[in-house]
Amino acid sequence: MNATVKIVEVGPRDGLQNESHLVPTATKLGLIRQLASTGLRSIEVTSFVSPQRVPQMADHAEVLRSLSPKDGVSYSVLTPNLKGFLEAYDCGAREVAVFGSASETFSQKNINCSIRESVERFAPVVALARERGVKVRGYVSCVCGCPYEGEVDPQSVAQVAGMLYRLGCYEISLGDTVGVGEPASVLKMLEAVSQVVPVEALAGHFHDTSGKACSNIAASYAFGLRTFDTSIAGLGGCPYAPGANGNVCTEHVVAMFSAMGVQTGVDLDQLKSCARWISEELMQLKSSPVEEIDSAASREGVQ
Repeated sequence: MNATVKIVEVGPRDGLQNESHLVPTATKLGLIRQLASTGLRSIEVTSFVSPQRVPQMADHAEVLRSLSPKDGVSYSVLTPNLKGFLEAYDCGAREVAVFGSASETFSQKNINCSIRESVERFAPVVALARERGVKVRGYVSCVCGCPYEGEVDPQSVAQVAGMLYRLGCYEISLGDTVGVGEPASVLKMLEAVSQVVPVEALAGHFHDTSGKACSNIAASYAFGLRTFDTSIAGLGGCPYAPGANGNVCTEHVVAMFSAMGVQTGVDLDQLKSCARWISEELMQLKSSPVEEIDSAASREGVQ
């Protein structure tokens, strides 16, 4: 049997949320529909957070309601709290994600609460989601390092991942938010986390700040991970992680796995075409007199 991996495309949410200009809803929908046509089966499309905190995601309800169901494709959204979950559910969400951190300082700056408080906030979200048949994915940020605290203890990552898994998250995505990880440190972290969460329930979310994301993905694959988060054209970064330039490119990861003989189910040519299209769209936005987001505005829910 041929080896396979699942690619979770996060470009429409994690990729676009850090754009300095407001991206039209039509452009977001065009991107999502093109991504779905490439063979991608898991696409994170928006975030149900306060429009005051994340202006780029203010159209979350319109985006989700405008997406027609597509066989085999899951459109997931971020929901930071019960209010966000209820709104997302009313708009048709059937997969949501909650987001914690392995760093106390990052947790405070990112979602304005401690790690333990964040888990307590997620508990009713996960409970209600499971009651209503909605899948919940858990994110853990700063698994290899924090822009404020520096090195992060793998046991801290394991503790947070374990709490989210025990709450009922079906999958835990481990985010190298500032892109400081390298294969040795990633494997050390995975060793710790795999003691409390089954490897098959783990995913890798690597930023390419240091150009090591693909190496970290290859090492994680060798460890046993079979799910990886990527962003079309490498879009995105983290406003609370200085120097984190962006996520790893979906097209680079798909090409790497193809060279390894690992199937992704994604058409690489269509993916590259989509990457060119969204890159051109965003370049046009930046060169046009369109509304720019206040860079000083507070944001929450980043990975």
